[in-house]
Amino acid sequence: MKVLVINAGSSSLRFQLIDMADETVLAKGICDRIGLNDAFVEYENYKGHKKIFKSNLKSHEEAAFFVKGLLLNDEYGVIKDLTEISAAGHRVVQGGAEFSKSTLIDQKLINAVERFTPIAPLHNSANLHGINACKEIFGEDFPQVAVFDTAFHSTIPPKAYIYPLPYEFYEKYGIRKYGYHGLSHYYVSNECAKLMHKDIKQTKIITCHLGNGASIAAIDCGKSVDTTMGFTPTDGMIMGTRSGSLDPGIITFVAERENLSLKEFNAVINKKSGLLGVSGVSSDAREIEKAAEAGNERAILAQDMFRYQIFKVISSYIAVLGGCDAIVFTGGIGENRVEHRRAICDSLSFMGVNINDNLNEQTVNGSTAEISEKNSSIKIFVIPTNEEIVIARDTAAVIESLEK
Repeated sequence: MKVLVINAGSSSLRFQLIDMADETVLAKGICDRIGLNDAFVEYENYKGHKKIFKSNLKSHEEAAFFVKGLLLNDEYGVIKDLTEISAAGHRVVQGGAEFSKSTLIDQKLINAVERFTPIAPLHNSANLHGINACKEIFGEDFPQVAVFDTAFHSTIPPKAYIYPLPYEFYEKYGIRKYGYHGLSHYYVSNECAKLMHKDIKQTKIITCHLGNGASIAAIDCGKSVDTTMGFTPTDGMIMGTRSGSLDPGIITFVAERENLSLKEFNAVINKKSGLLGVSGVSSDAREIEKAAEAGNERAILAQDMFRYQIFKVISSYIAVLGGCDAIVFTGGIGENRVEHRRAICDSLSFMGVNINDNLNEQTVNGSTAEISEKNSSIKIFVIPTNEEIVIARDTAAVIESLEK
């Protein structure tokens, strides 16, 4: 079985074609800056052929047809006919409380994803574009599966997901913590259990997905019991351009004085805040690190805030779990920024957490490793995430269940 994995963003479409017989990635790439004048496509196949194309892609549908041409290309394609592809699996960010597992896509599911779009507008609308693009290419009857980012967090208990607002808002509008990055938290926690040679059902793990978007999850016996992102992906800790959790009084205070509408203030906390807003340098951790090393005080402050919030969340989640076997770092920052990992773990030294500096320095650029000292009370791991293989495996499982 060959599964086409689609991860559609607001102006991008990431793809992988995976042969599930041995989980070989036959081809992968990204169509980026869709709808803009400088759109481009990066493509690579399992034979090592790499291509970069400049293309005027006006929509996700056009991007999907471009991908179709790449996969079928006589020179660097990897299939002879579209019928070789058994199904498409889509990352769908927001599935609400209705979807606690990956599900075959039908009109009812599409209607639900549309209904949840106001909660994650950039993500869900893009996900729907990806689904519609595959319909155009493969036909209405082609099997497609939605793999929800929120599904992994459906095990969070009410005491952690209900907000202290009038309960009618939960009943009428579904206002609650949903959590995001579920595919990543699920994948790295399971990989961590394997590395510890333990059954996931006998572990307590804290996973830190740290990138431009960032979240931390407390995972007890393989199940998410709390996470930092909430009703929307804006909640939680400081991120690249997102504020994370705020005193709600700030919204009305600033909006009144700056004459901002709620929509305008929402743009501020999603696109102009976080590491960018504090540092004034960039949303990119690499650029902030350079500025901090050069003595930029706001860049230093942004780094300190980022590390402090992670330390604070990890400490509280150790209490929530009643102990912890392992802390996992993943995502672009988690996998590569050795100074962040060191500072965070050093802050946890009062709990007996002890990082190995040499292993920490060596573990970058896609490396998987335990980076803790042997005497560390909690093991520390760096595990690159792989959301695409989670999507592919879930898609194959759903399709196989239909064939039985």
